Amino acid sequence: MIRIVIAEDQRLLLGALSSLLNLEEDITVVGQAHNGEEAIDLIKRLNPDVCIMDIEMPLKSGLDVAEELKDSSCKFIILTTFARPGYFERAREAGVSGYLLKDSPSEELARSIRTIMEGRRIYAPELIDMAYGNTESPLTKREEEVIKLMADGKNTKEIAGELYLTNGTVRNYISVILDKLNVTNRIEAISRFKEKGWFK
Repeated sequence: MIRIVIAEDQRLLLGALSSLLNLEEDITVVGQAHNGEEAIDLIKRLNPDVCIMDIEMPLKSGLDVAEELKDSSCKFIILTTFARPGYFERAREAGVSGYLLKDSPSEELARSIRTIMEGRRIYAPELIDMAYGNTESPLTKREEEVIKLMADGKNTKEIAGELYLTNGTVRNYISVILDKLNVTNRIEAISRFKEKGWFK
């Protein structure tokens, strides 16, 4: 019997997934978590074979959980609505066994669980296409230094002081960053850069 923990903050979806998987003869759901912290606790206590989890959950994301428990015997499947290259890269680096989109058919999930238990990995085709597309940061090394300081909450003057630049030069860098990321302000720029998984 394949023992599963499901971590999902949308309770309706959590219940539906559990019910569907419990219909399978060789799968049983042994635990349900509503956030990343609960997921870590359940995995440590119940030692399941597989944990299926969403990415965006309270307290800790699914990717945080996978990274924290990378060396555990539990195999991780990310089930998400987000087909984002940055998330996918982080998942792969954390050794996640599966990355599926929530609009996949339910029978595909059960089939993926069995395949993963055989030691293989399953990634949604859309993600593979994206991962091998243009996922490199368009920013130069210096522009990345500027956006990281912006993300730390530093203003133009503080960034200038830290990087030994003039205020005008920093403003120019910020203008170029906004153009390259196709956004209109600093907050959007930081959000886009994070979303793409370019913060190292």
